Amino acid sequence: MYIRVKRSKTTYFIQCDPTETTLDIKQKLHTLIDQPVNDQRLILMSTGDILEDSKTLADQKV
Repeated sequence: MYIRVKRSKTTYFIQCDPTETTLDIKQKLHTLIDQPVNDQRLILMSTGDILEDSKTLADQKV
């Protein structure tokens, strides 16, 4: 599956698997935007929930 990550002026589409954790996605994003993983916050747009690093995408209904 692909997820869309939106920043202020740029949108990224990242290929991922539902079994991957949020931390895995942040590490992929780090290679694209060179922003440290600890400085990233991923928010599920449909609910406004902040995704937890240790949970999988499936656990968080992404």
